[in-house]
Amino acid sequence: MKTLIIITHPTIGESTINKRWMEELLKFPEEYTVHQLYDAYPDEKIDVQAEQRLVEQYDKIIFQFPYYWFNIPSLLKKWFDQVMTHGWAYGSKSGYCMKGKKIALAISLGVEKEELSNAGIYKYPLNELTRPFELSFEYVKADYQPAFAFYGMEFNVSDSHIELGVRSYMKYLSEF
Repeated sequence: MKTLIIITHPTIGESTINKRWMEELLKFPEEYTVHQLYDAYPDEKIDVQAEQRLVEQYDKIIFQFPYYWFNIPSLLKKWFDQVMTHGWAYGSKSGYCMKGKKIALAISLGVEKEELSNAGIYKYPLNELTRPFELSFEYVKADYQPAFAFYGMEFNVSDSHIELGVRSYMKYLSEF
């Protein structure tokens, strides 16, 4: 079954790694459905029912985004708040429509991995910083998987580093 990749990048055209990941994903339409939130909703008015129907069609979903200011793009937060509603994603009268779906994050980061560690400048590893996602997806009974993260994009935008990111991401997805 195909994997739904929900890409949320406010300036994907200016991106280095997220744009390149998307280009690679688009080479395999039989394996991946790419859904760009900022293209679909430039006015940020989300069609909740359309998004819910889209999610219902897939058993595997990846949320791909750049991680900045230790958070996600605002449209993705809005998507979570508006799409994962009571009665659809959770609640005693819901069908828990995300139940059992395999879900993960694919995150690009400007910082180096060692900077996001207990001994690093930012004090916390990425798995701690993304714990709210883990809890949220567990709450709706989804099958949350460890995130894919690619570090060092702030200072290393060399072709070799970017292509390493592409190979690593595609390997992660092939095993997802």
